[in-house]
Amino acid sequence: MAELIEKPTRIESTGNKPKQIDEYIGRVNSQTDVISIAQMHSPSGWMEPGQRPEFDEFTLVLKGTLCVEYEGGKLEVNPGQAVIARKGEWVRYSTPGAEGAEYIAICLPAFSPDTVNRDSD
Repeated sequence: MAELIEKPTRIESTGNKPKQIDEYIGRVNSQTDVISIAQMHSPSGWMEPGQRPEFDEFTLVLKGTLCVEYEGGKLEVNPGQAVIARKGEWVRYSTPGAEGAEYIAICLPAFSPDTVNRDSD
């Protein structure tokens, strides 16, 4: 049976500035552990700690620019572009541009604070 997701749940963010995370599908909003789908709104100058997650993350940028650092380099992902961060790879996300960024993040399996493996401070 098809299941309507009427609205997302706002999830607390990590990073140097508040970021809006609206989870539509995932462990919190739909009790789904196989995949998570969330819409992100990151302000200008936002940065989170690096991480080595136990899930693949597929990110589609809608507005602004998302900076993605990885071992050996850095990507700037612009509107209409996407990036894949594979599980087990180190990655760090930020939005240094003046307008911040809006993007959709899909994690497979679903995002979990227990499996994101953030860098310690």
